[in-house]
Amino acid sequence: MGSKIKVLQVIPRLGYGGAETGCYDLAHYLPEKGCGSYIITSGGQLLQFIKKNKVKVFRLPVHSKNPITMLFNSIVIFLIILLYNIDIVHARSRAPAWSCLFAAKLSGRKFVTTFHGTYNFNNKIKKFYNSIMVKSKLVIAGSNFIFSHINKNYSEYLNTKKKFLVIFRGINTEYFDESTTLESDEDKLLKKWDLKRGKKIILLPGRLTSWKGQDLFIEAINILNKELGHEAFYAVVLGSDQGRDIYKKKLVRLVEQYRLNNQVKFIDKCKNMPLAYKISDIIISSSVEPEAFGRVAIEAQSMQKPIIASNIGGSNETIINDKTGFLFEVGKPESLSKKIMEVLQLDETTLKSIGNEGRKNVIKKFNIEKMCLTTYSEYKKLIL
Repeated sequence: MGSKIKVLQVIPRLGYGGAETGCYDLAHYLPEKGCGSYIITSGGQLLQFIKKNKVKVFRLPVHSKNPITMLFNSIVIFLIILLYNIDIVHARSRAPAWSCLFAAKLSGRKFVTTFHGTYNFNNKIKKFYNSIMVKSKLVIAGSNFIFSHINKNYSEYLNTKKKFLVIFRGINTEYFDESTTLESDEDKLLKKWDLKRGKKIILLPGRLTSWKGQDLFIEAINILNKELGHEAFYAVVLGSDQGRDIYKKKLVRLVEQYRLNNQVKFIDKCKNMPLAYKISDIIISSSVEPEAFGRVAIEAQSMQKPIIASNIGGSNETIINDKTGFLFEVGKPESLSKKIMEVLQLDETTLKSIGNEGRKNVIKKFNIEKMCLTTYSEYKKLIL
């Protein structure tokens, strides 16, 4: 084993989600510390941004839960480990983690996992499948909420030989900075989304899936309209249905039912998220199930925008209620509409203070440098 630590991260897809961007950011940080950086993934939008002179990427169907495919993956991962003399295999999801476990054990290399979600289970088989995420030498939880979830539900798989700790996800605060956007670009985006400048914009980012609570958001908008009318603001639902067209159709029907067609905009994707945040006045995270971390809340605070989020999961850790953002009662559209009304009525001085405190909060606790450095330090402890 050479002095240069070589790390192989394995993730189903490199999309724009929290786990994926964390993987991407760490992969580009490691070479700065003299490490070899490798990723195995099945694809994803972030692949086009990978700096190939820093990070080597292998394409494998590691998104698959098919046992034969998982076995095939484990053999290929084993060969990659030997060929590139990998020291640490870091799995970021369950299906590839099973393949990584076998490959790491066969090759005698260190195995690391990051527990990114709560991975709901309703039977022993599903729980056993999930348990792969705590079978590693180093188990990383993405938040205190996830740390507690693992301790509560997977304690039988934990022992003193494992290291188990929290490493908060970080974001690039230089990228998510309101001063970096151009007014001309803002105008272009407003035109593209068919929004008029000067009218308030309430933004809900996140893939279209029932637990993200887009239907609750639409219900809250309908309640709010009874006081403010249909012309007071726009509501933008930003996110792809990723094939969940049944849920998308339900949302569209809800909008039609409440006659919100001119007010609620469905936007499939946006390549420039800082710009999307910049043109918005309020950011919403209306999840009805716990967010493991809640990346939207962090990005909004970094962009100095008021965030309103459900009072469950990671949002309780990332938002300082009434100081850097606001929490509402989970699953209650009345609570969300009331909170939106309160924020709409805040004066500019208060909004500016919330924005400043939000950005300070992110820079202090959730910046990318801190996440990467802490992870790198833990890697070194495993090897040295």
